[in-house]
Amino acid sequence: MHWSEIGRWWGSTPEERERCFPCDAILPDYNEAYFRAVTVEAEPARVFPWLCQLRAAPYSYDWIDNFGRRSPRELDPSLLELEAAQRVMSIFELVEFEAPVHISLRLRRPGLFPPLAVSYFLHPGAEGGCRLIVKLVAQFPQDRARLFGRLSRSLFPWLDWIMMRRQLLNLKALAEGRLK
Repeated sequence: MHWSEIGRWWGSTPEERERCFPCDAILPDYNEAYFRAVTVEAEPARVFPWLCQLRAAPYSYDWIDNFGRRSPRELDPSLLELEAAQRVMSIFELVEFEAPVHISLRLRRPGLFPPLAVSYFLHPGAEGGCRLIVKLVAQFPQDRARLFGRLSRSLFPWLDWIMMRRQLLNLKALAEGRLK
């Protein structure tokens, strides 16, 4: 993968990028798509509860996106009960889910960020592991002449990659029992 594609496709394979994801239907008019993926040495049924925990915290860089509070390191059983329209990571709402396959979210209030939808998808792998594949779709303004539009379109993939990379690595470590 070329360095310029890291912000757009980190960790994902061409085959994974060809799949349809629920977020495609949530924001059908998107004009950008980003993929992130990691291999998790745990079955989807063990990883999915950690996706549910995103309701409580982002599991990324807590000092930036969780107001300095540490993301929980133990599963909260009350967060396993999912319903559409629940808040997730404060800025998203749960649109649909299928345990232990995926959760799909929509940005609650576009403004600083463009309209966004994201699917966290678990694909079973060999020997009990799985792939955690995330597709994020965005609907950027078409007016590329405006400075804000150009900046957000060029910076967003990199900023999101930095945060989501940490999130996926943390979720992987928690599901594998390596992060306390």
